[in-house]
Amino acid sequence: MRILFLGDVVGRVGRQMVLDHLPRLRAGLGLDFVVVNGENAAGGFGITEAIYDEFLEAGADAVTLGNHAFDQREALVFIERAPRLIRPANYPPGTPGRGAALIEARNGARVLVVNMMGRAFMDPMDDPFAAIDRELDAGPLGLVSDAVIVDFHAETTSEKQAFGHWCDGRASLIVGTHTHVPTADHRILPGGTAYMTDVGMCGCYDGVIGMDKEEPLRRFTRKIGSSRFEPAMGEGTLSGVAVETDGAGRAVAVAPLRIGGALAPTLPDFW
Repeated sequence: MRILFLGDVVGRVGRQMVLDHLPRLRAGLGLDFVVVNGENAAGGFGITEAIYDEFLEAGADAVTLGNHAFDQREALVFIERAPRLIRPANYPPGTPGRGAALIEARNGARVLVVNMMGRAFMDPMDDPFAAIDRELDAGPLGLVSDAVIVDFHAETTSEKQAFGHWCDGRASLIVGTHTHVPTADHRILPGGTAYMTDVGMCGCYDGVIGMDKEEPLRRFTRKIGSSRFEPAMGEGTLSGVAVETDGAGRAVAVAPLRIGGALAPTLPDFW
């Protein structure tokens, strides 16, 4: 199975990169399943129903979220009628929406998509390690699901790496989001799980994690904020990770995907 995961979409620039490139990638690479992290898609904070629908129309099969999941208040309502919109599964009981979904891929395969949020330097959440055990036990790879994709939205590399090893052999892909800077450690873990500490973002890299650089610079140098963060509006970059799985749902190849913008472009060489 051919899987593509696109990193955090930040603002208008990031959205436009997805809308411009995903349909072509879907057709040109013969992708079976695509996940997009959309938690920063609406002005850098949260997601709206219209943006969610745009991502699906462009070729996304699922949209994951993170700590900004409900920054747009409408998300509290429309998430209930958006079965492919997945917020972190370790939100407290009673939180609207779902933390996992079993979705049919273009090739007919069953793909379990799970979103989870870390706890180190993040808002207090339920234990992600215990929560992922529950989700993976409910939809085990090779029995209920043909592939398992987990978006681990977390701050620290150590927590992400520990989480990857914890899930090794039970998922097709464990991919880190949230820090918006792509790491160079994409690899297949010993149990057959593809892993990348952070997939990066879809947005403008001529800023600070996708935001216009002036306000972050003021806050770092003066310790006084003067305005709200706004997404950077320069040239966009599309950042993702591509994974090929075998018939058992184990990863056999993994590579970064980057198009446009300030970072060196790269495409998977196994498709």
